[in-house]
Amino acid sequence: MRLQHATWQEVEAYLEREKGIIVPIGSTEQHGPNGLVGTDAICPEAIAWELGERHGVLVAPTQNLGMAQHHLAFPGTISLRPSTLMAVLRDTITSLSGQGFSHILFLNGHGGNIGTMSAAFAEVYAERSMRTGPQPAGELQLTTFNWFLGPRVRELAESLYGDAEGTHATASEVALSWFARPAAVKQVDMSPRIAPRGSAQCDAEEFRRRFPDGRMGSDPSLASVEHGERFLEAGVADLWEVYRAFVTSP
Repeated sequence: MRLQHATWQEVEAYLEREKGIIVPIGSTEQHGPNGLVGTDAICPEAIAWELGERHGVLVAPTQNLGMAQHHLAFPGTISLRPSTLMAVLRDTITSLSGQGFSHILFLNGHGGNIGTMSAAFAEVYAERSMRTGPQPAGELQLTTFNWFLGPRVRELAESLYGDAEGTHATASEVALSWFARPAAVKQVDMSPRIAPRGSAQCDAEEFRRRFPDGRMGSDPSLASVEHGERFLEAGVADLWEVYRAFVTSP
């Protein structure tokens, strides 16, 4: 069930029986020679949409822009400042919690978002705890799940790609994005086959010097649409396990 395809009456009826919602969040950034700029948003969105269809869970619109400043030297990347992303997350949470959603799970597709999301959650909890006067109604639970770190996804990536999986523009995320958007498949020779490894803690110009084609330790030429379907199944299984535990936690 997708929030943007529902009427407000349908959402109200959902809230009478369920209080949980999934918010896919990713980034708009370069993903190497054969990866889509939208990869980090497409992947969690595909997993969340599939889970929503199978299990009747409401899925919010995808937050497509994230904290991607280190990729800005590559055309097509759009980044929010950490402070901007925190404000977007806080307003999203405030909107949903004010309507009765008590368990909000952000399904994340971009490692660069993790620190900012944790800070945003801390701000929300602090505001609720330190408010004077009328207190917010009801409980509020927030959590993040990074689809690419799920146990089934990690096991599959290791079995298919080993050390060639890498840490950015990975074969697994390229494969999943291709399954979700098969018309966008691109076959490109990689040189070197496995990209350099290193840290992304730098400014955009330095990042491009370290990783000239945008990859980090990966060989995404190994990706395929068939692999992407397997990653979707693994991702849905990982997410469903986490989501059920989250919404039933005391």
